[in-house]
Amino acid sequence: MSSNELASVICVGISSGLVEPWRFSPGDGEEEQVQVKVQEQPRSSTMDLLSVSKQLIHVLDEIGPTLLVLRQDIQQNVQRLQDLHERDSSKYASLTAIVTEEVEQGTAKKTKSCTRAIIWLSRSISFSKYLLERLLTAPESSLEEIVEEAYAKTLKPWHGWISSAAYKVAMKLIPERQVLIALLMGNCQDFEDLAEDAKMLTHAVKPLLDEIDAISAKHNMDKLKSS
Repeated sequence: MSSNELASVICVGISSGLVEPWRFSPGDGEEEQVQVKVQEQPRSSTMDLLSVSKQLIHVLDEIGPTLLVLRQDIQQNVQRLQDLHERDSSKYASLTAIVTEEVEQGTAKKTKSCTRAIIWLSRSISFSKYLLERLLTAPESSLEEIVEEAYAKTLKPWHGWISSAAYKVAMKLIPERQVLIALLMGNCQDFEDLAEDAKMLTHAVKPLLDEIDAISAKHNMDKLKSS
């Protein structure tokens, strides 16, 4: 990797409002005005989710075919949500607006609904977040064990037999632990840098995941399963 994709996720998070912007030191009026402008920019939770999900696709591309099924699923859901957002970026700026509209129309539970796309993107991010955290905090565990644990905690409860079968095939392609860590670090980081980025990433995506959990629970969509 020519650059660390995880760092890109962090940068996207900062620019979209997922992470609190850097606080400038007092005493410089011009810098303080810039800070106020950043804070006053309207936040779009739809763009937040799309940005993080697209960066996750880049990470999976670097890893290779190991998690191809997950990558394809994320890409399809991103495209579905992006198409709706591009239709009316103001109307569909928030995830709440999208889910609420589909619930009212009775389409939220349909196979190709944006509500399903939002929920599954959230689950995919949760899987990746859990995997990364365990990768950096459980040095005694193999990558296969970590992926199995992450899958069991975040995706398995919602997968039917078809999705579970696809996952079992993907498990056979998992690289060595150190190979994945090297891919994530890239050419310009060490392990400590990666660990720090992981902490920032966790902080960045938590509010977004919490928002999606609250929306889906409110409309009884949090138990949706795949085939």
